[in-house]
Amino acid sequence: MKIDLDALRQIEREKSIDFITVVEAFETAMASAYKRSPQATGDEARVIVDRVTGDVTLFAQELDDEGNIVSEWQEEPKDFGRIVAQTAKQVLLQRLREAEREATYGEFVGREGDIIAGQISQQGNVTLLELGRTEALLPYSEQIPNERLDHGAHVRAVVIEVRRQLKGSQIVASRTHPALVVGLFALEVPEIEEGIVEVRGIAREAGHRTKVAVMSNDPQVDPVGACVGPAGQRARGIQKELHTEELERIDIVRWSDEPESLVGNALSPAKVTDVYLYPDDGTALVIVPDYQLSLAIGREGQNARLAARLTGWRIDIKSESQFAEEQRAFQEALDAGLIDEYGNPLSDEGTQAIQAAYESAEQVRQANYDDSDEEAPATTPTEADA
Repeated sequence: MKIDLDALRQIEREKSIDFITVVEAFETAMASAYKRSPQATGDEARVIVDRVTGDVTLFAQELDDEGNIVSEWQEEPKDFGRIVAQTAKQVLLQRLREAEREATYGEFVGREGDIIAGQISQQGNVTLLELGRTEALLPYSEQIPNERLDHGAHVRAVVIEVRRQLKGSQIVASRTHPALVVGLFALEVPEIEEGIVEVRGIAREAGHRTKVAVMSNDPQVDPVGACVGPAGQRARGIQKELHTEELERIDIVRWSDEPESLVGNALSPAKVTDVYLYPDDGTALVIVPDYQLSLAIGREGQNARLAARLTGWRIDIKSESQFAEEQRAFQEALDAGLIDEYGNPLSDEGTQAIQAAYESAEQVRQANYDDSDEEAPATTPTEADA
């Protein structure tokens, strides 16, 4: 018996499955069909296809009670009949599907963090991203809030997991993960792809705001300017990719190995006067001009929250007037002998003085917050001063 190898090569091209895998699937299908045929004389069978000539050799096998091969002999497969031929076809298709799923898993396993592009396919309550031969699941929890993903729309996402299941592999994608922003910057900014500019940190609240800290390995290349691009084109292109209706704000800040500088930069676009670090409790006290207080904190505390996540420091923001009022009140209590030089109360009156100092400073803070600038528009990419 002889098989047309060109037919198997055609399956290889159509399914993108390795030729050897296709041949092995055919061998399995032929052996299964033989065992179901009336002419079968053995308990089991194995089939060998010559990879060069296409000659098919079938060996029937006799097994003992424990499944061991007792004897084996060659037989010439003949016309199996319609039912047996249909069985062979079903087995072949099943093996090819398994091989195709295995190939998909092999293609995507280890690609967590990679950017993929595809077409949205809505199937009931499930959103899929069609990737050609396969598809990725885009769970609702991984979709940008309030983003409308129309059936047939082309979008990018990031691979966050490749699951191996009984019926094959499942690729899970995300549009909310910070890695999507990192990947989009790598696609948009040649200096990142070339290794000249690096993304050192990122904090994101998908659909609202992202902070990205970048550095340059070339002193002549400004990392922030490279990421923003001429007239903000590069950053704006990433914004549009992240949200189809409302633009997600992107703050591109300069990375620094000095924690004080990094914290100050991370609060961009607010200007920072001073930063005091308290490593024991991981807190950074940040002093800002009075008119910059609300900008530093951000709408619903978002700017300060993202800056804290970007830097790893808890950030306590105070206006210059508030800080000055606290210092004045504490100095007064120290001069009166109510507290020690470290601000610890020496009596009940000292405790009351500390409380009064905080309350007085908070009143100043609230007045500064009400009078300070509103946050800048969310559609403009911003950069921190060096």
